[in-house]
Amino acid sequence: MRPLATVALILIFSLAGCSNHFYRIKGDTLHLYLKKTGAKNVLFAFSKDGYEPHQALNVDSSTWEVTVPSGIEFRYFYIVDGVVVLPSCRFTEKDDFGSKNCIFVPGL
Repeated sequence: MRPLATVALILIFSLAGCSNHFYRIKGDTLHLYLKKTGAKNVLFAFSKDGYEPHQALNVDSSTWEVTVPSGIEFRYFYIVDGVVVLPSCRFTEKDDFGSKNCIFVPGL
C-alpha cells in the first residue's frame, strides 16, 4: 500500500505544479499570465468579444501572457494545445456548456 500512496502523492504534486495563473495591472492594461509547462500553443478567450480566441504571447519556456483593458469585469478561459483549461481563479461561474469560466472583477 505504501508504494501506491507514494505514487499518488507524486502525481498530485506534479499536476498541481503544471499550471499557475496570475495577473498584473500596468496603467490601463491588465496582463494575465499562465504558467503551463510543455504547452505549444495557448489561446485566451473572454466575454468582452464573444469568446473569440486570442493568441497568447510565449514569454518564456513555460509562461504565456495576454493583455486586455483593465477596469472591466469579464469571464474567461484558456485553450492550451486544443484543450480548454480553467486556471485556478478567485471567482468562477458555470457556463452554458456544463463547464466553468473564470471571472475577473477589478479591485477584488
